[in-house]
Amino acid sequence: MNVLLFNGCSDTRPETTGRKLSAYLYQQLTDKGYTVTQVNVSDAHIPFFELRQPNPPAEVEAMVDAFMRSDLQIWLTPLYHGGMTGAMKNCLDWLELTARNEKPYLTDKVVGLVCWADGGQAMQGINAMDAVAKALRAWVIPYTVPLVKGQLYTDAHRRELSVEHTRKLDRLIALLGNARQSFALIS
Repeated sequence: MNVLLFNGCSDTRPETTGRKLSAYLYQQLTDKGYTVTQVNVSDAHIPFFELRQPNPPAEVEAMVDAFMRSDLQIWLTPLYHGGMTGAMKNCLDWLELTARNEKPYLTDKVVGLVCWADGGQAMQGINAMDAVAKALRAWVIPYTVPLVKGQLYTDAHRRELSVEHTRKLDRLIALLGNARQSFALIS
């Protein structure tokens, strides 16, 4: 089964929370036998969405293809002004290129959501991603992972994720796989 890790963190530094969470999820998913593709908005070089562009750039086509090939997706973003990052939303807007497909947008895709914030407002980012995912016809699992960044790590140098938070991420992975199996029975 193919899983897409879609990291909305626009910071390019390797030690960012988005990269650390993605690395943890990647390792857990590959250990379970999933094939994992990653799209990091900081590396993707996706231009501003332009609906009428006759020939989308190769980077856009590759990103859209990654969304279409996946069975499961995990979206991650830091909270930015009450929602996901603008770069992440811009990437999702490009899924409009699939509007004429037999199964447009994210039809039949199962999505898990993760957001982190400095305070306790990460649920706002989850709600923003949830609204977009559902508008794109995805199935969003009800278990989400809002994280308080200050409690995410075991040390001040942010080297290791806390056990409490890795358990939440592990649960997300388990429920995501179960949801896909259940969904396959009804589709």
